[in-house]
Amino acid sequence: MVLLCGCGKVPEKSDKINIVCTVFSEYDWVRQILGSHENDFEITYLLSNGSDMHSYQPTIDDIIKISSCDLFIYIGGESDKWTEEAVSQSQNKNIKTISLLESLGSSAKEEEIKEGMQGDIEEEAEYDEHIWLSLGNAETLCTAIAEEIYSLDPENKSDYQNNLSAYCEKLETLNTEYKESLSAVTNKTLIFGDRFPFRYLVDDYGLDYYAVFSGCSAETEASFETITFLADKIDELNVDTVFTIDGSDDKIAKAIISGTDGKNQKISRLDSIQSVTEKQVQNGVTYISIMKSNLDILKEALL
Repeated sequence: MVLLCGCGKVPEKSDKINIVCTVFSEYDWVRQILGSHENDFEITYLLSNGSDMHSYQPTIDDIIKISSCDLFIYIGGESDKWTEEAVSQSQNKNIKTISLLESLGSSAKEEEIKEGMQGDIEEEAEYDEHIWLSLGNAETLCTAIAEEIYSLDPENKSDYQNNLSAYCEKLETLNTEYKESLSAVTNKTLIFGDRFPFRYLVDDYGLDYYAVFSGCSAETEASFETITFLADKIDELNVDTVFTIDGSDDKIAKAIISGTDGKNQKISRLDSIQSVTEKQVQNGVTYISIMKSNLDILKEALL
């Protein structure tokens, strides 16, 4: 990595505090906490081209940005093992880091292989990295991020505290909306013709699910047995919606529907917030706006 960094262009030292984030949720949370002070910081969102975090490979320039930053925020799971070496090679020996999974502590959940799901139950369990898909987790993680920002800019700590408080209030309000809306659902089981990154969300609101793949699965082809199991489950539960996630071609979902008795279920897409692009950011997309949209989709499908 040292040799690679030598091939890249070392950025000029800026007077601004430099924060590097891997995924969108981190990036948006930082901006919400900074508020009117955002322009006093240099904030980098590494996956801004919409890359899937599970297949993302950092460029030389990405490594250099991490190497020279003041605060690096990452997930801390299997998908970003590369961050360990990037941090160890940092030119800034005072670099501060936040691992979201570490910050979440005992609230982090392991991935699970549900009945009918493709996967090897003998494989070693990994932590489910999609921790931002819980509004409760979001509040915990924003607080951890804010603490590091206070230490980087103590002069404006009170502003950041006020911003954090206001943002957490918005998170709590939306959390209440989720609880009130989804408590009225009679059929609390979701069928996913796709990967399933929403374990934190369904656990928060007492929902159940069946899916083709686990959230971090790299598989793309579904077996006949899995498709048949989910089609039968739809008939058994009288489900009228099959869910997919952002980036899906809906091919597997359509195959599942074709195996049901009615063959007339609709497909609804939930956003896993793991492939948000810079263009979406420029158009005003935020973590809260996506989570609100996901609630609207769930309400339309389940109520």
